[in-house]
Amino acid sequence: MESIIILQDVSKIYRIGNEKVIALDNVSLNISKGEICCFLGTSGSGKSTLLNLMAGLEKPTKGRIIIKDNEMQKLNERKLTKFRQDYIGFVFQSYNLIPTLTALENVSLPLTFRGIPKAKRDKRARKMLKDVGLETHLKHKPTQMSGGQQQRVGIARAFVGKPEIVFADELTGNLDTKTTKEVMDLITTMARENNQTLIIVTHDIEIAGYADRIFYIRDGRIDKIEAKSAN
Repeated sequence: MESIIILQDVSKIYRIGNEKVIALDNVSLNISKGEICCFLGTSGSGKSTLLNLMAGLEKPTKGRIIIKDNEMQKLNERKLTKFRQDYIGFVFQSYNLIPTLTALENVSLPLTFRGIPKAKRDKRARKMLKDVGLETHLKHKPTQMSGGQQQRVGIARAFVGKPEIVFADELTGNLDTKTTKEVMDLITTMARENNQTLIIVTHDIEIAGYADRIFYIRDGRIDKIEAKSAN
């Protein structure tokens, strides 16, 4: 299968005073187009650092990160921003919705940065909100919605631009068990239907069960890789 993400001997070292903290230590991996992968580890294991590097939010101390044939660390900030707008979606644990905007406005926001006309982006945002079961909440603001509903808005926002890759960082961390299952069923179904690559970062082994492959992260290294049957 076609590799969409390639990491070659990637390390990330932070300097705190005179101390060196190794967040990632010589990580190499390939992720295929349309694959659902989970990076599983405890707090401080390096999994979120790994996500940030793959998303181009940070640069590695050494090694190469290649996404869609682009070497991420060689792109300047303007090109990185354009790359993320065109190819990457994000879902966050804390939702990261803009409180003054309605659900419709929050979902259509990424399309604004692409210069898509308002009528067209509103139409796409309405369809996405319908797809995630929130067609009656178009004018609701975040404070008028439950945590699960806010995360559905976050998922709609991540998918509205039809990105090839979606990064989800502890996306169910603030949700109860029932809502967690609903959200995970929703995001994995949408990714599979659209052949999108979904990268999930979590500390929860049950969330990891939704992935095609689980990368166990410990002390900045890949400790084990396990192939799973997706739910």
